[in-house]
Amino acid sequence: MKYKNLVFLGTSHIAKQSLEEVREYIGVEKPNIIALELDKKRLPALMAKNPRKIELKAIKQLGLKGFLFSLFGAWAERKLGKLVGVAPGDEMRQAIRIAKRDKIEIALIDQDIEVTLQRLSRAITWKEKWNFLADIIKALFLRKKELDFDLSTVPDKKIIRKLTNKLKERYPNVHKVLIEERNIVIAQNIKKLMDSAPDKKILVILGAGHTDDVLELVKEPEISFSFSVT
Repeated sequence: MKYKNLVFLGTSHIAKQSLEEVREYIGVEKPNIIALELDKKRLPALMAKNPRKIELKAIKQLGLKGFLFSLFGAWAERKLGKLVGVAPGDEMRQAIRIAKRDKIEIALIDQDIEVTLQRLSRAITWKEKWNFLADIIKALFLRKKELDFDLSTVPDKKIIRKLTNKLKERYPNVHKVLIEERNIVIAQNIKKLMDSAPDKKILVILGAGHTDDVLELVKEPEISFSFSVT
């Protein structure tokens, strides 16, 4: 997916396909900048050899519901990753390693994770929290053939839209904070990056559920007002 000097790569954080595509896109597109769905706090945690576990003291920063969501979400992602033999975020790690090897600039375009989880803690309802826990338990006991798509691949746009709509319907506040609000922040950061480096090719690596909406936000013209005195 391309727009001006941007190339978008939609990934799945636990898909082997994404590892291959990251390597392929960087090799073919030869970007000057790789923009990643990460922030300054998540980057060192992602690259650490011994990732730190979420500690109880984080409740003060994230709020109880944000803390629980983070805890359950990380656990579920690790479990799903084990099913396909890929650690969560491996495609981002690969992009970072290649960028460092080839001396390609890295840009972090996501919202601060603490801001996201604080917002989530305030917005999410207990009903959504229990729905989330029930759905995670149910999903982990489903057989692979009952899944709508192969976890080792990036789902196509039709499936992504179906899953996104389901998320919005069952978890409206989660969708607003984790998808809609972050899409706006990511798009704004991409626009700033484009303005600061107009002649450089930028490869944007995002979760596949974000790419279409972020691209539309990037394409939106800036609104300006002019006043004349008569």
